[in-house]
Amino acid sequence: MIKEDILTSVLGLGKLPLAPRIWAVLPPVVLYQVLGYLWPAAIPFVMAGFLLAGTWICMAYAPAVIGASGIKEPKALVADALAGQALTMLIIAVFAPPNICNSMALGFVLFLFFDFVRPWPCKRLQRTFSAGLGVLVDDLMAGLYAGIIAYVLIRMFPIYFGTCRLSLF
Repeated sequence: MIKEDILTSVLGLGKLPLAPRIWAVLPPVVLYQVLGYLWPAAIPFVMAGFLLAGTWICMAYAPAVIGASGIKEPKALVADALAGQALTMLIIAVFAPPNICNSMALGFVLFLFFDFVRPWPCKRLQRTFSAGLGVLVDDLMAGLYAGIIAYVLIRMFPIYFGTCRLSLF
């Protein structure tokens, strides 16, 4: 059970006392930003890796964690949020590749908004599917919504989402 707790809590981030879901979605966001400066071509692959890892963790270990706790979605179970945030950043990286600075913040805020609000059909999908897939699918929908809205906003307002580069001189 220790392995399941560590993985579903995204290496313990889901066990932090304040806002565990926000802590759990930071790794894809931070790496998106760092790679945007160091190696932008790697962003889609890293985000796809986070998406696949979060999906696999939810499918493999979430049912055991849910069964052990007796709660439909324990607070420490945040691998689903990791996968959803990674999907948002993947959509931005694939469809709006030159945008780094503000697009990272936009993707972060939009995902948290849709993860909190859970518009249709997020809630219904969560109730429709079993434990692992149920907790995952609503966050993937939130990530999809956030990615699409972010893409539209980046294309509508390119002046605010241009590439930022660090310069020493």
